[in-house]
Amino acid sequence: MKFSSLIIYTLLLFAVVACGGPVLEENVIPEDLDGKKQLLKEKRAELLELTEFVARLEGELEGLDPENEEKNARVVITSPVVRKDFMHYVDVQGAIVADDMIDVAAEASGRILKLYVREGDVVKAGQLVAELDMEALEKQRNELLTTLELATTVFERQKRLWEQNIGSEIQFLEAKNNKERLEKGLETLDFQLSKSKVFSPASGIVEYEVLQTGELAVPGAPIVQLLNTQKLKVVVDIPENYLTAVQKGDQVLVHFPALNSEQEVRVSQIGRVIDPSNRTFKVEASVANASGFLKPNLLAIMKINDYSSTDQVVIPLKAVLQEIGGKNYVMLAAQKGEQWYAKKSYVTPGEAFGGEVIIAAGLKGDELLILEGARGLADGDIIKMEQGSQAAN
Repeated sequence: MKFSSLIIYTLLLFAVVACGGPVLEENVIPEDLDGKKQLLKEKRAELLELTEFVARLEGELEGLDPENEEKNARVVITSPVVRKDFMHYVDVQGAIVADDMIDVAAEASGRILKLYVREGDVVKAGQLVAELDMEALEKQRNELLTTLELATTVFERQKRLWEQNIGSEIQFLEAKNNKERLEKGLETLDFQLSKSKVFSPASGIVEYEVLQTGELAVPGAPIVQLLNTQKLKVVVDIPENYLTAVQKGDQVLVHFPALNSEQEVRVSQIGRVIDPSNRTFKVEASVANASGFLKPNLLAIMKINDYSSTDQVVIPLKAVLQEIGGKNYVMLAAQKGEQWYAKKSYVTPGEAFGGEVIIAAGLKGDELLILEGARGLADGDIIKMEQGSQAAN
């Protein structure tokens, strides 16, 4: 029999004896009905009083028993408080913008005989995009060839006469000039005819078909528009109060929520004016698109470092609790002998970012912080560390 059970049994025995007279006499049941009712009433009152006394005694025994104290200990997860560098970022929403939008245009007039690309096609530099109908120029060239043949014949005869000192110098020079002028005209027509095939000046993706087969192309007017998806940039509008937080050449983080990816890029351009409508200025940063997943107008979030500090006490923000009166505190794990208990420590939080916060006062960096299970703990409560907890260094 355990010690506590022995004490309870002994107390019950003494209580029964103390209630009046020998034990055997107490068990005597009266013969009459009124006597039995009165005895039952008395015994019930004695039983209630004795039950309350036993419950109080059991509670006191459990409080003094080390085994019960260990069994009732709160289970917590701990982690050492550390000192490290802290960086705060401000998130600014922007979008992907194509750095190169190229117009593929004809250099000569002509009706489009065939368009070799369609919207969405990938085009390489020098690839044939369209072919133009140059029938009018070809007819003009044939006519010019006939005229040139006549002019060449006239020139050769005038030259022979001039070499024989027959005829005037003016006639010779006029024939020569006429022949050379027609030859230059033929060169011009040949150059224009060579422009019947339109080639892409750069690589990219066909974003828009401006003209279709059968439509007339004129010099300088785009036939298709190309988008160079290898040269993209992030453009964001940053509030003017962060004007000193970002400079050209700074490294910034760019997050793409749709792709769940992130890039570290360098600021390539900063706007020189403040937009009066929203008090912002533009910031641009070139991004790599080796995978091809980045598309113009894709949502991008630029993370700009606006605060940095070295060698600070930094803890998870969720570990900072608050009293009803507004005071901030954390629960620490302290040890006395072999027993661990909770210790309340008031703190002064500083800058916070990414689920972490600087503790400006209240911690030195060598404590053991209770991460999980701190809520509801009181100062001095016995605790038990769960598997996975980290001990202090």
